[in-house]
Amino acid sequence: MLSPHVPDLRALELLVVVARAGSLSSAASELGISQQAASSRLRTMEAMVGAPLLARTRRGSHLTQTGELVVQWSSRILDAAEQLDAGIAALRSDRRGHLEVAASLTIAEYLLPGWLVAVRTQQARAGIPPTQFTMTAANSERVATLVRSGEVALGFVEGPEAPEGLQRRLVAVDELVVVVAARHPWAQRPDRTISAAMLAGTRLVSREAGSGTRVVLERALGDLRTVPPAFEMASTAAVRSAVAAGAGPAALSRYAVRDDLASGRLVAIKVTDVDLTRPMHAVWVGDHEPPPGPARDLVNWAAARGGAG
Repeated sequence: MLSPHVPDLRALELLVVVARAGSLSSAASELGISQQAASSRLRTMEAMVGAPLLARTRRGSHLTQTGELVVQWSSRILDAAEQLDAGIAALRSDRRGHLEVAASLTIAEYLLPGWLVAVRTQQARAGIPPTQFTMTAANSERVATLVRSGEVALGFVEGPEAPEGLQRRLVAVDELVVVVAARHPWAQRPDRTISAAMLAGTRLVSREAGSGTRVVLERALGDLRTVPPAFEMASTAAVRSAVAAGAGPAALSRYAVRDDLASGRLVAIKVTDVDLTRPMHAVWVGDHEPPPGPARDLVNWAAARGGAG
């Protein structure tokens, strides 16, 4: 552990520049600080060392023998500090240049692409080199695993709670919509409305276990849900196709079915006495703020847009 007698790097840099420039005022000018600040740094350093480092005469200032010795040591330390600074800058540049993101399927398919394009557009306007984004689509449970392991820096998940051990920020609020094929009996009802109990007692076309969509539906229905799914599908697109083919009802994100509803391929069914809204969160490891750079830019954009594609 370093003792309290070691000056900071800025003070060491000042002394090295004084040795080269020949005076404290010239060194202050070169470093862009006031002479008062330079004098203060020098006094602090001399107090730490316990001996004068600079001798002032009418002809100017020159280093004492102790000052010359400290400059020799400082030069090596500053060279190492410059290498460290360059290395950190390279790491920061690499982090800005490439970002790996994982997102639950609904977010990956219907929201994240628009967010990534928007961030790239912002970067272009600001003259920042564009970030290369790599996106992994998986269910919410798998996304959380990828973030915890460090395989990706940022994740987006669906569901009422953030995964354990991760920081989170709300970026959007979605709603599950119960949909059926146009020829399904529910679509023939005058008000196209069913009860939560009727939904819970129906075998649905469902996403796989671990899906944020399925977790939200099961929690919303609670103890009412007593029957297993009719089919389990690994993607939202597969669920939509199965419903359209007459396999049965499903509960899917409004983002996922809006085109199907507009075209009449699927019909929305209203469900009474149940809340099918769900939050969408950005998740990451570490501090309360997302990692700096493109990850934070992406989260801030998504949160500001509130899920708008």
